Amino acid sequence: MCTAITYKTKDHYFGRSLDYEFSYAEEVTVTPRNFRFDFRHVSSMPTHYALIGMATVINDYPLYYDATNEHGLSMAGLNFPGNAVYKPLTAADNIYNISPFEFIPFVLGQCKTADEARSVIERINLCDTAFSKELPLSPLHWMISDKDKSIVVEAMADGIHIHDDPVGVMTNNPPFDFQLFNLNNYMALSREQPENTFAPELSLSKYSRGMGGMGLPGDLSSMSRFVRVAFTKMNSVSGDSESESISQFFHILGSVEQTRGLVHQGNDQYEITIYSSCCNTDKGIYYYTTYENSQISGVDMHKTDLDSSELSRYPLIKGQQIRMQN
Repeated sequence: MCTAITYKTKDHYFGRSLDYEFSYAEEVTVTPRNFRFDFRHVSSMPTHYALIGMATVINDYPLYYDATNEHGLSMAGLNFPGNAVYKPLTAADNIYNISPFEFIPFVLGQCKTADEARSVIERINLCDTAFSKELPLSPLHWMISDKDKSIVVEAMADGIHIHDDPVGVMTNNPPFDFQLFNLNNYMALSREQPENTFAPELSLSKYSRGMGGMGLPGDLSSMSRFVRVAFTKMNSVSGDSESESISQFFHILGSVEQTRGLVHQGNDQYEITIYSSCCNTDKGIYYYTTYENSQISGVDMHKTDLDSSELSRYPLIKGQQIRMQN
């Protein structure tokens, strides 16, 4: 499964982990302003805001997992099995029929803020058109963030739901409103050491650091990961420098990292954190790590030609990068 978060120090950061059992040859991909986006059921977008993010490129079309545009609006699609429902095409007036694989470029190509995105999404029908027979639709929901707010978009059987996300966190199932409500069960957790409210007449001792977090879920399910990364993020303290900020961001995502061997998918396949990303949305720099490369790599969208019509693609550096000191 996956986790997405936002984080703010001096700059604003957005990123996610992709947890799965195999890769689709994803690459860091910059889509410049004049790359032509052709959509299946609405007019093409020959010009748009530039994007940077992680995508699988097929027939020169970037299938984005997550992306940030040049104005700092970011979006990530995460697995939402059993709940995501895409509708047939509609002929209703003023409604855009957008396939889920087109959703990220359609929104980020024209919106600067989460509020603008919400206004566009209110007129979207996420339709059941697949990219191809070989690539059927994935059941997804999406987190969309600017520097001030985040929203979550879920297409379900009863329609599209747009939730405010005050935590700046999203994982997978169950639906987001239940995930948010579930945090009520953990309101007693604290970064501080606990006081004895069990029985004041008993001489109970604090025998370890970190006991204020006792009860924080430690399993690998998406609901537990939501609680754990929300607690970690909301209590995180970081300096304002770029190095401190991105280091802290990757530490937060590391609290829910998937290790090979712990989630068995059958046929000797195990879910792992294929990559983790952190985009400085103010500077347009996309950082990432991979399962076997814990060194942070980066791609700066502004060091590419953003007025081009051709994609810029950067294959992931997957092998471990070790700096020997002697």
